[in-house]
Amino acid sequence: MRDDPNLRNRPLAVGGASDRRGVIATCNYEARSFGVHSAMPSHQAKRLCPDLLVIPGNMKKYREVSAEMHKILAEYSEIIEPLSLDEAYVDVSDSNHCHGSATLIAREIRQHVKQKLGITLSAGVAPNKFLAKIASDWQKPNGLTVIEPHAIEAFVLRLPVTKLHGVGRVTAQKLHHQGIQTCADLRRLSLVELIKEYGKFGNRLYTLCRGIDERAVNSASSRKSVSVEHTFATDLAALDEWQQAIAKLYIRLYKRLAKLDSYYQISAIVIKIKYNDFTQMTQERASRSSRISEFNDLLKQCWHKRSKPIRLLGVGIKLKDLRTEFGPQQLPLPNFCTIK
Repeated sequence: MRDDPNLRNRPLAVGGASDRRGVIATCNYEARSFGVHSAMPSHQAKRLCPDLLVIPGNMKKYREVSAEMHKILAEYSEIIEPLSLDEAYVDVSDSNHCHGSATLIAREIRQHVKQKLGITLSAGVAPNKFLAKIASDWQKPNGLTVIEPHAIEAFVLRLPVTKLHGVGRVTAQKLHHQGIQTCADLRRLSLVELIKEYGKFGNRLYTLCRGIDERAVNSASSRKSVSVEHTFATDLAALDEWQQAIAKLYIRLYKRLAKLDSYYQISAIVIKIKYNDFTQMTQERASRSSRISEFNDLLKQCWHKRSKPIRLLGVGIKLKDLRTEFGPQQLPLPNFCTIK
């Protein structure tokens, strides 16, 4: 839309072709008004929005623009934690820009990015990462939401529990079944009750529903995994077809692994399968070597569990960052803004 004005003000998505089992990677707000969303099969998106234009992605361009955006962020703080190509936490607690005002810094960053890169940003400003992330989504697109310390209590009380980080569909259903819709409802449960009901995550629920998040912005964040996957034009119904496909994916995976720094250690291998009825299976095994034979053994386990035709196959490796075993952790700092 930025590069071609003819694409503006019409339903638009980036993804794979609908006649090749493509999937929507992202879409604009005109498309979302029809119910189109990311991870949706392109053919389904076209049914919801017949006028939807689906164009292929251009990762090279996205990486270049992302790098330029991060250069702009670096002008305001050295403590930046990237979340994705288009999102990052920025700790501006000690910044001298804009008289130290996080709100003015966020506003200036948005203006700077708009002028230099021609794209809009939504930003959230708050005393911690959790609230800054929530705020960055509050007035999308092209919005700025500020949660000042004195306003945290009122803001969090009315916040739906579905907005809490880590609350997925299953946990949300469980909470709703208990009559818990908002953080105000969640506060009725004690810490002991939450831990009893939700295990370790209960402690996280207890703090988040009170607007508490002591995580620091981690500018030295590390990768947790590397993976590749492929959606097939025709279902793979035989084991030998699965094995041929995994051999090709294995080569792609190791090309990506070759780019990693030496302080990463392989800790496990993972296989992901999506069947032609869209049900999904994942298999994981601890491993330090991640040989192709190990992936094949894991694949056979999947086959023996369910030997139905598959439409997607993925392989991945979980990583351990050896740097995390040494050195002190950075202490929490009070002012954050999330840019996306």
